[in-house]
Amino acid sequence: MSEITADLRKLAANTLRALAIDAVNQADSGHPGAPMGLADIAVVLFGEILRYDPSRPDWLDRDRFVLSNGHASMLLYGALHLSGYGLSLDDLKHFRQLKSKTPGHPEFGHTPGVETTTGPLGQGFANAVGFALGARMMKARFNGKGFSPFSHRVYGILGDGCMMEGVASEAASIAGHLGLGELVFLYDDNGITIDGQTNITFTEDVEKRFLAYGWHTLRVDGHDQLAVKQAIREAEKIEDRPSLILAKTHIGYGSPNRQDKSKAHGEPLGPDEGKLAKEKLGWTGAPFEVPAEVRAFFGKQAAAGKVAREAWEKNLAAWKLEQPELAKLWDGHFARKPGGAWKTALAALQGAKGATRAMSGTAINALAKEIPGLVGGSADLAGSTKNTIAGSGHVGPSDFTGRNLHFGVREHGMASIVNGLALYGGFVPFGATFLAFADYNRPALRLSALMKIRALEIFTHDSIGLGEDGPTHQPVEQLWALRVIPGYHVWRPADGVETAMAWAYAAEEGAPAPHALVFTRQNVAALTRPEGFDPQLVWKGGYVLQDAPGAQAVLIATGSEVGLAVAVAAKLAAAGKPVRVVSMPCLERFLAQDSAYQASVLPPGSKRCSIEAGRTGPWKMLTGLDGLNLGVDTFGESAPYEQVYDHFGLSPDKVVASVEGWLARG
Repeated sequence: MSEITADLRKLAANTLRALAIDAVNQADSGHPGAPMGLADIAVVLFGEILRYDPSRPDWLDRDRFVLSNGHASMLLYGALHLSGYGLSLDDLKHFRQLKSKTPGHPEFGHTPGVETTTGPLGQGFANAVGFALGARMMKARFNGKGFSPFSHRVYGILGDGCMMEGVASEAASIAGHLGLGELVFLYDDNGITIDGQTNITFTEDVEKRFLAYGWHTLRVDGHDQLAVKQAIREAEKIEDRPSLILAKTHIGYGSPNRQDKSKAHGEPLGPDEGKLAKEKLGWTGAPFEVPAEVRAFFGKQAAAGKVAREAWEKNLAAWKLEQPELAKLWDGHFARKPGGAWKTALAALQGAKGATRAMSGTAINALAKEIPGLVGGSADLAGSTKNTIAGSGHVGPSDFTGRNLHFGVREHGMASIVNGLALYGGFVPFGATFLAFADYNRPALRLSALMKIRALEIFTHDSIGLGEDGPTHQPVEQLWALRVIPGYHVWRPADGVETAMAWAYAAEEGAPAPHALVFTRQNVAALTRPEGFDPQLVWKGGYVLQDAPGAQAVLIATGSEVGLAVAVAAKLAAAGKPVRVVSMPCLERFLAQDSAYQASVLPPGSKRCSIEAGRTGPWKMLTGLDGLNLGVDTFGESAPYEQVYDHFGLSPDKVVASVEGWLARG
């Protein structure tokens, strides 16, 4: 590419600034300040650094770009439009409008070129660490054998808010420990937050902090495009450490009355200040105007990316012919379709007894033989969460060939990095911790549901069955706290069959979606099912486990309480009060079935009782106001789990008494 003149650089940056001013003013909503301050950096990234092909935004060897401070979305939308990603000027004019391709914050799967949903600060940065980890793991699997299909990098921008959020610290620490040299982030150091200057709360030395994490750092004037480009090129040479470029910028750059003020952050400039800003910038174009030379400048970078992509595809095809074993592994990662892996998992767990957390470990290892992309780890709890893939190494700074990850005690960072691995492609990633600690990683779980990605989380020690550790570690509200996330699937299997089938659905059989797989610490028995039972019924989320002629009620239970319901049903039958037992391993899947199937499991007009060692109120959606809901509506107690269950009325005899009293009341 020929030398870019200073005038063209300035014009390209001001085009991005003008588009941001115009779009935010037209919407009368948005954040113009950060896009105006970051425009020079975006010109360098999208015009000179990033390798991408807008006609194939899913190209595996593209460079990834993450705008972690997602409120600056008009910066990204403007750059994507200029780069040819299928965002029209009309799309920019409909910024923040219903069903537009330009929502208030970038959304994965909604706008071409957006790699992850950002807005909750720090999440995008942590996702990018997952991208870089995915790149390093794929390099270890495929590069250096005649052709290296993975040569891309991960670039991003984060702001002061991201820098303050704890999840960024967790992710930065992991990235530094692993030495993820693929990662280059620019810190928008503009010194301004919503409440004023950052120094009212934020006076740490960010550079020293990241040096302590093990990062390579540089400082640069964020408005000097040549200096920014040089800093990025220097960062790219560092292969054993991620890089942070601290870029000093001016929020609201060019606005006479808003630059370097918090008022530039989250409200439109308005027509008067917008006009003054354009005059100061020397911008004479009409609203939403894009000079032809600016469009051509970005078009050259996109065209070069297309050439690179086509050459890559040709080389990949030849390489796969020359390396049939690697080609098979490649297809296992990137072209795999459901292939009946559930049968392998089911065979390993038929008749299993013990804690479902141990059964989960068996299922993971069975599925790992069938699904090469299954990888994951825990928040320093692998011995308790039973998630280690046997016969595979642990990923570490000097070896990325393994499938087991050490996240340390960093639940939030773990869940966000798992999201990044899922978004990266080719992996079915999971994280693991205790269910009580789902509160630590919940923001990332919400985003996984919003993005509809196959990001899995294992939660063990799932109830008061934890016992002696007491109420701080005994989850009572967490199951429902997860169930209320739209599109999030919560599985609480009752035995080996349900564990195998839940894992298979989450990892392969179901459409891409996030799943929580929730398991016991205490032992459970293998359940007896009707003759000819089809294990794929588990995928419907709820099914009749045990029926009885003339059933007077339906007992609905999950997890370890299904065995309790079976014991209760036997006692009630002996007393002449037959009941049906329904196992409900995944309420979300059950509610997704048609009304005919739901009615076949829960007959209309039937009396219904829920049994789950957690909060009871939400079960009324299935039991009705006249139903019986047995569970735990306070915090737990510290004692052996049998005593705790009895204390809360969840022993067989006490449940029988509760059901009989309820039936007697009519």
